[in-house]
Amino acid sequence: MTKLSVNINKLATLRNSRGGNVPNLIEATKDIESFGAQGITIHPRPDERHIRYQDARDLKKVVTTEFNIEGNPVPKFIDLVLEVKPTQVTLVPDAENAITSNAGWNTLMHKDFLVDVIKTFKENGIRTSIFVDPDVEMVKGAAETGTDRIELYTESFAIEFAKGNKDGSVKLFAEAAEMAHQLGLGINAGHDLSLDNIKFFKEHIPNLLEVSIGHALICESLYMGLENVINMYLHRLK
Repeated sequence: MTKLSVNINKLATLRNSRGGNVPNLIEATKDIESFGAQGITIHPRPDERHIRYQDARDLKKVVTTEFNIEGNPVPKFIDLVLEVKPTQVTLVPDAENAITSNAGWNTLMHKDFLVDVIKTFKENGIRTSIFVDPDVEMVKGAAETGTDRIELYTESFAIEFAKGNKDGSVKLFAEAAEMAHQLGLGINAGHDLSLDNIKFFKEHIPNLLEVSIGHALICESLYMGLENVINMYLHRLK
């Protein structure tokens, strides 16, 4: 079964919009895990507009499943990850002003940088993953950095799937996943995955270990409830 890691950034956005501590991320995290999620993902950005750096420290004390911290490995982020020591760090090449993640790494151009950063994290017992587009050459480049896993950036899949181009939407991802597996890399995926498209994606991507889902899952929960939605994802991921 592919694991579900719930990204709680949107809960932090809601909290920050009003001030105070509602919704309470600690209690929400405990609930999400009790509802069956197998991981918690956060993506702190330098301006802390949703997840705050202190949230990462606080969540480390309560997460009992897998704790995944995503972000651009600027010095402040690296220091945070080394302090918190999550289960996994996912490296994402975000610009500081990006609304959300919008591209994978060019693993060939940034190979030397990624090698150094990944070495630091792995020496501290933290599993590493690199955010990549569904490009076989980028996957090959990722393998040369020493990373443990890749995370396939799935926005283009979601866009094509919504247009009805189901088979075409997933072809490049399946090829990238197959290459990653051949090279000994674990395979994660995330971005714009939803209840509508997750089952199809899972069925067509070999050796998919984990998906990270936040925006769609929280939006769907407004209508159907958090516990119900998490269990709907778990059922689709079997």
